Amino acid sequence: MAKPKSIATKKFQRRDFMEQELAYSFHLGSDKNKSKLAKKVAKENLSGTTSLSNNAIQNAKDLSDVNKHNLRYFDNQTELIRTIYGTSDIVNDVKQVYWDEFEQARIEYNNKQTREDRKIEDYFKKVCDSQNDIACEIIIELGDMDFWNDKDERYRFKMVDVYNEQVKDLIKIIPDFKIANATIHFDEVSPHMHIVGVPVSYDCKRGMKKQVVKSKLFTKTTLTQIQDKMRNACIKSFNKFYDMDFKLKEKQKGRNQDINVKDMGDYRKIKKQLAKKEQKLEKANTQIKELYNTGNDVNKILDNLKPTLMNKNNIVISSESVQKLKNYTKDVKNITKTVRSVNDLNMAIKDFEHSVFKIEKENRSLKYQLELKDDEIDSLKGELSTKDKIIGKLQVEKEKLKQELHKFKDFWHSIMKYFHKRICYDKDENYKIVSKDLYKNGIFTDDENEIANDITRKVEPKEDIEKSKTKKKDNFELK
Repeated sequence: MAKPKSIATKKFQRRDFMEQELAYSFHLGSDKNKSKLAKKVAKENLSGTTSLSNNAIQNAKDLSDVNKHNLRYFDNQTELIRTIYGTSDIVNDVKQVYWDEFEQARIEYNNKQTREDRKIEDYFKKVCDSQNDIACEIIIELGDMDFWNDKDERYRFKMVDVYNEQVKDLIKIIPDFKIANATIHFDEVSPHMHIVGVPVSYDCKRGMKKQVVKSKLFTKTTLTQIQDKMRNACIKSFNKFYDMDFKLKEKQKGRNQDINVKDMGDYRKIKKQLAKKEQKLEKANTQIKELYNTGNDVNKILDNLKPTLMNKNNIVISSESVQKLKNYTKDVKNITKTVRSVNDLNMAIKDFEHSVFKIEKENRSLKYQLELKDDEIDSLKGELSTKDKIIGKLQVEKEKLKQELHKFKDFWHSIMKYFHKRICYDKDENYKIVSKDLYKNGIFTDDENEIANDITRKVEPKEDIEKSKTKKKDNFELK
């Protein structure tokens, strides 16, 4: 009897992937994700991280949470977690970086202080209390779910070599980012690496000369440059260790996004079902081995059968052998049923994962469109801010013009009063001639000409007289 193969056994075989393209992600933690929405998204995601990128590390509790998540303290699959830089305690790793990088600067700063209350006893604690980032987390991922879905454990674990080189590349590209810990996760859809480090700034003008400053090291421009260098280095390392000639997918905005779909709960249920079925699968493999051994026994029984003396067509078989044959038939039926159920579930999982991959692509496209809209909104906000400044300046100028206009009105009122006096009371013909000339040339209006030449008119423009009448009327009605 031929020796059976275990169900769902995969062997890595080198295939021609000359035209294959891999996606690359480089996430940097952001304090924009400290929101209820971000936490909700993180809860619903497969990796347990937020789709808005990993959160910033702003205090000791955040760092402790990173330690628990990255090292999987509450999971049983610790063999699928590989720390390649640092120790099994990320909190202590970060504190060690603080000691190595800032202790001398702290001592020098304290020596210059004349007041005890200004001295820094513990720089790590001081940064924690300030609510600034005490460390940064970077997540690096090469290849998406569609690529890694059918790869066996041996193939996946070769990524240790690739990610080891990524750590070295990161140290060369950003020497001021002091890495405390680097841990690879093999227990999720695709192997990815969590790097925790401390951004260091030198020659600071205020406080210690050497400090933790994330904003100087990671700007929008420098982050883009870092990502470009890291992604190119990563694909070179991958091709070297896997003996391939893969290319990188074109860099897209919004790539740094976890799968974020509402029906992730269904996916988790199926994964739980799969875990249960995997136990059945293991049991089925054991049964197959037992069946193989039983099959050999059955062959021996059949080989040892002898015809009866009375009739050569009749064969003598013991009741024990009959029972063995019955048990063998029953085992075959049971195993066939088990194998079918497991294979059906495997097919369902593959179909669902393919659907999730499609949704992920759609999400990336939507995220990209959303970022374009965000850029457009930022641009419009910039224009609006510029226009607000212009409006502000115009309002200031308007107020100045109002003041000038009031001054001019007072001055013009004085002129009209003077003309009225000289023409109506002093009977000065020269002023009368000037008044007519001003009216003829359009300098005096009808109202102003009337004021200058009519003794019954008050020395006030008509609109001021009307306003005065309206005010008196309102006061009378109130009484």
